[in-house]
Amino acid sequence: MSHSVLILGESGSGKSTSIRTLPHEETLIINVIGKSLPFRGSKNKYKKLSPDGLEGNYYASDDHSAIMRIIKLVNEKRKEIKYLVIDDFGYTLTNSFMRRASEVGFKKFTDIGVDAFRVFDSITNLRDDLFCFVMMHTEIDANGKYKPKTIGKMVDQYVVIEGKFTCVFHALIIEGKYKFLTNNDSIHMARSSLGMYEEAFVDNDLFSISNRIYEYDNEECDVDA
Repeated sequence: MSHSVLILGESGSGKSTSIRTLPHEETLIINVIGKSLPFRGSKNKYKKLSPDGLEGNYYASDDHSAIMRIIKLVNEKRKEIKYLVIDDFGYTLTNSFMRRASEVGFKKFTDIGVDAFRVFDSITNLRDDLFCFVMMHTEIDANGKYKPKTIGKMVDQYVVIEGKFTCVFHALIIEGKYKFLTNNDSIHMARSSLGMYEEAFVDNDLFSISNRIYEYDNEECDVDA
């Protein structure tokens, strides 16, 4: 089973910047809105995926079916890829909604919710050596707490996004530095496994996070621990 990690945060909080530490020769980025990557040398490190998908490590699309096709390709044919990044998944929802905004009725919400569920479901059973990082913007719910930004309650009814991931980190700016919150603080959504992190905040470094998750999963411990 692959490692699935959700990265939440407002625009400008360092979500995409955290990609900079991943080894680019082992990383493939699915860029939903095709924006420039916000770190030095990104255009040299990330090249457009070839038509057959066997070369390159950058793919731009907001289509759920296309994203699932690339996930399947990476899982089955790109064994050198150890890190798969989907940035920013939330735009697949808003873009789908805007394309169907003139449709009357609620079917479009059902379809969008089901499409999102299919993508999230597809990343839960990938090969064991693959880390999948999904990035999303946040919004504040009726209780004043942060949650993944979607397009309304009907989509939320079809898929509890954070429940599909083994870890959730929340990107924040603390004293002028990009940080990830490791566990829920009652306002910002975050979750890591018991004892994985003693500190509340860590650097926004996806490579370090992947290493910590791997170490945690492979630690030897007493049965009663």
